[in-house]
Amino acid sequence: MIAVDRGRYRCLVDPGTGDERGVTAMRARELGRKGVVVGDRVALVGDVSGEPDTLARIVRVEPRTSSLRRTADDTDPFERIIVANAGQLVIVTALADPEPRPRMIDRQLVAAYDAGMDPLLCLTKADLADAAELVAEYAPLGVPYIVTRRDERGGLRGGLDELRGHLAGRTSVLVGHSGVGKSTLVNALVPDAERAVSHVNAVTGRGRHTSSSAIALELPGGDGWIIDTPGVRSFGLAHVEPANVINAFEDLAEGAAERCPPHCDHLQESCGLDGWVAGGHASRARLDSLRRLLASREGEAE
Repeated sequence: MIAVDRGRYRCLVDPGTGDERGVTAMRARELGRKGVVVGDRVALVGDVSGEPDTLARIVRVEPRTSSLRRTADDTDPFERIIVANAGQLVIVTALADPEPRPRMIDRQLVAAYDAGMDPLLCLTKADLADAAELVAEYAPLGVPYIVTRRDERGGLRGGLDELRGHLAGRTSVLVGHSGVGKSTLVNALVPDAERAVSHVNAVTGRGRHTSSSAIALELPGGDGWIIDTPGVRSFGLAHVEPANVINAFEDLAEGAAERCPPHCDHLQESCGLDGWVAGGHASRARLDSLRRLLASREGEAE
C-alpha cells in the first residue's frame, strides 16, 4: 500500500514485474478495526485492473516485519502505526532555520530502536550552520549520518549521492518536524514527486505542514523506496519498553542482562550498568547517551 486519502487506499499490484499498476481500494468490513497503513502488504479482491473509476477491496493485511509507532503524548495509551515494513528511519533535522531539536531526535531514535529499524541522521541546511557540534553529540551512539547543503536556488548541492547510497535497495521512512527540508530531499531523490516545499516562519521557527499524509515513492531505477511522512511537532513514546531500546546497544545489553535487577529502567542508582562500564566493558559516553534516550520517554518533547 503506497498512499491513503479519505478512506481510499492506493496499492501497487505486481511491483517489479513490468506489469505493475496502481489500484484504488477500500477496506473490507471483515478487517474490523485493523488499520491499514502505508507500507502494508495486502490482499485484494474485486477489480484490480487499475482502470479509472474501478475499486478493489482490501481483505487481508499480511504480517508486518516492522511497525514505526508513536503516541500523541507520553500519557496516551493509544499508539498509532505510522508506516509498516520499512527497514530504515531517516531522521531529517535542519542545522538552522529551524534550529535543531535534540530531544526530538532522541525520541525518534528511540522509536527506531523500538521498531527494529536502522536509524540514519540526515542533517540539512549545512550552508547555514556547521554540523560538527550536532555530529559530536550523537557520535557515541554510532548512528550513521549524512550532511546536505543547498545551492543559491534552494536546491541541493552536497550529500545527495551519499544519501542515495544509504537508501539503495531499502525501504526508508523520512521523519522530521515541519520546515527541516524533507520535501526538498524527496524532490531531489524523486524528481517527479513534486512534493510541496514549505517556508519557515521567522517568528515561530516553525514550518507549514506541506505533507498531509504518508506516501511511498519508488526511487529512480527501482533502487529502493522512500516513504515521506507529514511533519510532526511531538513524538509520544508511551508504548516503548526500555528493553526495546537497550537491546539496540549490544555492549550495554549484555551488562543489563548480567547485572541489572529485574525490570530495571537503567535510570536508578540500583542499575548495574554503572559497574559494567567501570569494569571496562563499555564506554561512559555510550551509557550516558543511552540514559538520555531512555529519559526522553519520561519527559515532554520539545
